Amino acid sequence: MKAKPALTLDDCQRMLAAAEAHAKANQWAVCIAIVDDGGHLLAFERLDGCALVSVAVAQGKARSAAIRKRPTKNDEDMVNNGRFAALSMPGVTFLEGGLPIIIEGEVIGAVGVSGVKSSDDAAIAQAGIDALIA
Repeated sequence: MKAKPALTLDDCQRMLAAAEAHAKANQWAVCIAIVDDGGHLLAFERLDGCALVSVAVAQGKARSAAIRKRPTKNDEDMVNNGRFAALSMPGVTFLEGGLPIIIEGEVIGAVGVSGVKSSDDAAIAQAGIDALIA
């Protein structure tokens, strides 16, 4: 039987703190979601002033990155490049800002961020992941 790492509450708190610090350093109000490899919510934070819609979008980005095992930017680019049939994939959020967490070659979860420009959302997510793998 195969064994793989799994996220702990400590891991999630460390990633949330780093992502929040990156967002606050830039004065960005965002939502940050962390999910396990099945896309199930493990941790979530909504910074003051973040739009309510970003709650669902951040969670959707995280879930999509986990179940698709790739950054959500890849899926956004696929649609933007004319592959409109991809929009029929159930449960996928086609917006940049979701990144898978890859440890020892395995996707063990993902971070999704929503609230500012999508490339900035992705940078916040990456700051969280960097805190885990540092």
